[in-house]
Amino acid sequence: MSTTAQPISAVATNIVTGFLGVGKTSAILNLLKSKPSDQRWAVLVNEFGEIGIDGSLFSGSHRESEGIFIREVPGGCMCCAAGLPMQIALNQLLSRAKPERLLIEPTGLGHPREVLEVLAGEHYKTALSLQKIVTLVDARQLSQKRYTEHATFNQQLAIADIIVGNKRDLYSDNDRQQLQNYLNQSDNQAAQIVFAEHGCIAPHLLEGSTKSNVGKSVHSHHPKAQSPIASDEMLPECGYLKAENQGEGFFSVGWRISPHKVFNRAALYQWLSGLDVERAKGVFITAEGIFAYNVTPDTTTEMELDDCLESSIEIIGRSKNLACDNDLFKCISSDTASQ
Repeated sequence: MSTTAQPISAVATNIVTGFLGVGKTSAILNLLKSKPSDQRWAVLVNEFGEIGIDGSLFSGSHRESEGIFIREVPGGCMCCAAGLPMQIALNQLLSRAKPERLLIEPTGLGHPREVLEVLAGEHYKTALSLQKIVTLVDARQLSQKRYTEHATFNQQLAIADIIVGNKRDLYSDNDRQQLQNYLNQSDNQAAQIVFAEHGCIAPHLLEGSTKSNVGKSVHSHHPKAQSPIASDEMLPECGYLKAENQGEGFFSVGWRISPHKVFNRAALYQWLSGLDVERAKGVFITAEGIFAYNVTPDTTTEMELDDCLESSIEIIGRSKNLACDNDLFKCISSDTASQ
């Protein structure tokens, strides 16, 4: 893997998008397993909440020594504020990684067409080669108006070259056909449809130029002051920091927790499994090791990680009252709770 100083040119770039809890992170983790050993891949991941979990999850699973480089943009849609957070993060990631392939995961509540506009702009015209846009969708969601009437959900489908009907193991007999019928009535009838379980998609689907036209934005950017977000702040003396966010009809709440506070793994899993939310992700230091968790309305999954700097969790749902501090802190082992 050569890192000699050369202009960054024509980096194969894929957007991997999809709504909350559909399995985007699992799909990227699976794709990273197929990375050729002599290549360098980069992942730019965006999160709705201010805490930022996916960066820790990816970094805890893959090392830069393996040719995998991660950069995170928490705090809401990375295309907003005139695209500045995204461009800073992307420029730094490209400079550090000098990758052969770049995977970009916008938040499930972000604006993928506007992300595409930034990538297709003059600044990245020679640096990036935009390839297939992959949109994951849970076909069961097509029976619910809260998805089919959500502009972001439909935009994710509209820009896709490849539409992955994920979680097919949970589908009824009609769900596959329902996805095909929905797309037949949409503006994107040419997209290729494949089906997958647990985000396992074939790496060759990434290859080839995107056919998506950038077109005109339907989202208005509202520049805002770039104040520090929770992921960048120092932890206070109490040992934890809480942050909340809202937008696109959803709310988020998250915590960063000192590494000195060690969690009870069984109690933590029980609490997470009882959450009634759209999606929750967390990375925790427990007495039995470091574990990452992903909670959706279907299931709670657990994955062991090699390392993390601190425990953290982000919860997203349609209610403002998503989770109670006390319930989370009850999962901390009693001998470390006061630290």
